[in-house]
Amino acid sequence: MHNTISVATPKGDSMNLVTDQVQEIIRNSGVKSGVCFLVIPHTTAAITINSYLDEATMQDIVEDVRRLVPTRTDFHHIFDTPADAAGHIKATLIGNSETVLIENGELVLGHSQGLFLYDFDGPRNRRVLVKIIEG
Repeated sequence: MHNTISVATPKGDSMNLVTDQVQEIIRNSGVKSGVCFLVIPHTTAAITINSYLDEATMQDIVEDVRRLVPTRTDFHHIFDTPADAAGHIKATLIGNSETVLIENGELVLGHSQGLFLYDFDGPRNRRVLVKIIEG
């Protein structure tokens, strides 16, 4: 069994902090030591761990990923839109899963690290699937 976090994302590319929601699921589970698996079941979204202390960090990441994979009209696959095609590539580069240790009922992250749902094709209603394994 897994839990689901729902996130309504804004238009365009966005990084949406979900650390607190994941931590709440862990607290409610009662697991003190184990592993937390996070999966994004979307083809134009990803999950990543990065610094949340300075919002400019997220802006830099969004802008540079956009620079690496710009929206353009010469993609071979443009089933929906060129932005959708770029989103598929960005999601593959960033990845659809993260694994985080749990100790003392808390995520084991660095002092400035947070978990982000990264949407490349908003606005959308996105989901983060959370699976906790005790151990």
